[in-house]
Amino acid sequence: MRSRYTAFVKRDYAHLERTLSAEQRADFNLTETKRWAESSEWLGLKIGETTGGGPDDSEGTVAFTARFRVNGQEHDHVELATFGRENGAWVYTGQVDTTPKPVRRETPKVGRNDPCPCGSGKKYKKCCGQAA
Repeated sequence: MRSRYTAFVKRDYAHLERTLSAEQRADFNLTETKRWAESSEWLGLKIGETTGGGPDDSEGTVAFTARFRVNGQEHDHVELATFGRENGAWVYTGQVDTTPKPVRRETPKVGRNDPCPCGSGKKYKKCCGQAA
């Protein structure tokens, strides 16, 4: 991850492309990458948790935050990046979607004036629905 961040800072686009997996390289847009990298002032990289990535591993993840400034406004790019080996070299394979999934209710919602589901015969608001 550090080498890819440094490649953005130094505008080493060949390294950026070379360190992508074959699948990621298919979507690599050199013009767009140059435009974004050259319009950004790179402010720092913070590596968080890592998993895998050792000499005997074939996959790994890196949680990181890359700080940059565009048009005078600072931004943090936070990502959980995935890496894998291709021909013995580590390459960027993508990112893990860390967006929280919505919670889906399994049972019907109990209204305040509905009978309490505990079976007491009282309204929910007068039984289990009372504020503590």
